[in-house]
Amino acid sequence: MNDHPTTHVKPILRVGFFILFLLLGLFIFVVFSHMRPMLPEPYDLPGRITLILGFLVLSLWARRSPRWEPYGQILFACFIAAAATAVDYYLPSRDWLLKAFNLSLDTPAGIAIDKLDSSIIIVFSVILLTKASGSNLSSIYLKRGNLKLGLGIGAIAFLVFAVSSIPVSEIFFGGRDLELARIVPWLPWILIFIVGNAFNEELLFRGLFLKKFGPFLGRFLSNLVIAIPFGLHHSGVSYSSDMLVFLALLIPLSLAWGFIMQKTDSLWGSVLFHAGADIPVVLSLFSALH
Repeated sequence: MNDHPTTHVKPILRVGFFILFLLLGLFIFVVFSHMRPMLPEPYDLPGRITLILGFLVLSLWARRSPRWEPYGQILFACFIAAAATAVDYYLPSRDWLLKAFNLSLDTPAGIAIDKLDSSIIIVFSVILLTKASGSNLSSIYLKRGNLKLGLGIGAIAFLVFAVSSIPVSEIFFGGRDLELARIVPWLPWILIFIVGNAFNEELLFRGLFLKKFGPFLGRFLSNLVIAIPFGLHHSGVSYSSDMLVFLALLIPLSLAWGFIMQKTDSLWGSVLFHAGADIPVVLSLFSALH
């Protein structure tokens, strides 16, 4: 598949593909979210299993024919995302780690280890299943690409967010008592959280889908159809009292991360940018602890 996809699909068909891909994203990342699933517990697991098996069977069927191969790649990416998030949600590895290190979720260390556990599960699931499908890692933007440009943009954005993190956290996310003496002991846990979260989300959302949607939607619509479920995936978070304001901040950031990934043909600039943007959020989460 072309690394820089353009589309010659007719506009009316492009609208149809956009709606279809949006619905797929909403099912995987909102209805069956691994953070705040919508279905009651008795229905969530059977629903996930049905979704995962459906994506797998349809993708294997589609990939038998060259004509349907691009659809098969999208369906297999949906299978990967649904399977990775299901494993993350149901595998009790977080409890094992917290118990092993005698940590609780009401400490910075506990929150960071919880995020690291989730990130490792998702990243390894995406990589292993991508390799199992016969695709190489460049198909999910795990490559150098234009590393100089990506890291340059990412480093500048990271620095801007880091420098402004205290007022941004206080204004937008309810951070409180954010004095430097209180923040310094948190720094290792902040770093673990933001790197793990940024890497797993950029890989799971944009890395996994951007190239596969490109031939059907083109660059911008591919980016947008991922940004919407990505934003709604974060609805209900505890660190924002105004979801409209939060989404008004998050969706443009999501589009920026997708644009950087497309422009540099690599994940790394977006991961660094995303990690910086997470700093004010993590300060808010940690500041709320007693």
